[in-house]
Formats: sequence, C-alpha cells, structure tokens
Amino acid sequence: MAALIIRQIPARQDNYIYLAHEPETGLTAVVDPADAAPALEAAQSEGWKISHILNTHHHGDHTGGNLEIKQATGCTIVGPRADHDRIPGIDIDVGDGDTYALGKAVARVFDVPGHTRGHIAFWFGDSKALFCGDTLFIMGCGRTFEGTAAQMWNSLSKLKALPPETQVYCAHEYTQSNARFAVTVEPDNKDLLARVEKVNAMRSAGKPTVPDALGEEFKTNPFLRADLPALQQAVGSPGDPVATFATIRLRKDKF
Repeated sequence: MAALIIRQIPARQDNYIYLAHEPETGLTAVVDPADAAPALEAAQSEGWKISHILNTHHHGDHTGGNLEIKQATGCTIVGPRADHDRIPGIDIDVGDGDTYALGKAVARVFDVPGHTRGHIAFWFGDSKALFCGDTLFIMGCGRTFEGTAAQMWNSLSKLKALPPETQVYCAHEYTQSNARFAVTVEPDNKDLLARVEKVNAMRSAGKPTVPDALGEEFKTNPFLRADLPALQQAVGSPGDPVATFATIRLRKDKF
C-alpha cells in the first residue's frame, strides 16, 4: 500500500477539487473536478499527469471538468454505479463494498445516498483520507435533495464508523456557516465552542478549514451526533436518531 500525496485546489466560489497522487506508480486522480482548468494547471505545476477522475456524485460542480480533462489527458473516469447515466464520460462504475486501486493506494467505496440517489465516498485507509463529496462537511452535511433522512443518517453512520484520525476531504468550504448553525443546536457544547473560535481565526487568516479529522466531527458535528440521548431529548425525539437527524436537517435548511 502507498500513501497518497494530496493537493487541494480552490474552485468556483467555495468548491474544493483534489489531486491525489500515488508516488510509487505516478498515477494521479482528480477528485470531483468542478472545472477542468484549475485541475489541469495544478497537475502541470506539480509535474503530475492526470490518469483518473474520481467522482462522488453527478452534480455539475463535481463533474463539470470531466470531459475536458478526459480529452486533454485520456484519463479513466470512475464514478457511482447507482448513477452511471449521470456521470459524464464514466468508464468504470463502483459501489458499496467495492475497492478501487489507484496504483498501490486502495480505496474502499461506500454507497452514501441522501444528497443524491447515487452518491459514493472513497476511503483510502492507508492515507487516512476520506473523499466524501457533499455527504459530510466539516460540522455539517449535504441537503437531502434526492434521498430521505433515513438514507442520509444511514450514510453518515457508515462514515462515522471510520477511524477518528481519518481526514475529511469534503468538497466545499461551508464550515463557518455550519459552525454558526451547530451552536444553535448545542449551545453548551464546549468542544464546539472552542472549535468555532479556531475556525473563525483560520478563515480570518484566509486558511482553509478542510480537511480536518473525523474525530473532531464526532465531538462537534450535530448531524453525526443524532444518536446521542441528550441531543435527541433536546430536539424532542428521544430514542430516534433518524427523527433527530431530520429535525436538525430541517432547521439547517431554514437557517
């Protein structure tokens, strides 16, 4: 197994594209290319040749660069089996329980529907890297556009089972807004309050808040904490994590 070298590329207003380079074989994947130019320029700057695209879901701000990058590099596009027909240029589809090797770096694939019906996540365990698209954000999660609260909670529960040292490479810089909302759910959460201060300082300094450790999410992300009795009680759904999650998600949608 080989550890990936990961480069983060800001795109559009608040997107992140990632380059994941496997140094032993020289293979390089672009994860969720919103646009082609930033990914191609970053790869050229690093001296890497793009060999793959890894798509987590079909939205245009994750697949918009697919065809142009493929035309420029001849790369292989890997995406969700459950959404094959909506992934531009897809060559290989994968789904829950599959593994996919980028050279000597191997990802485990999870089906994580909810935001979209065919969303997947790639977990490179040896690199401690989770590419989760719009399913999980730092202190937040994606809207349930094409799925249900039950599906989304089940999806988040899969990611919650990963090691706490896993780094969450989500696709958007939404953290400050997520943090402001999280405090309304758990105003007495000392870990959360401390993290909000840290996030605000990072953003004031122009620094990205992504990635961050999954273990921090366990302590501060209300969407991952819907199974906690105290939070269930606070939102009026004791013993019911799905109803608790649904209530929190609805509140966030209106926030």
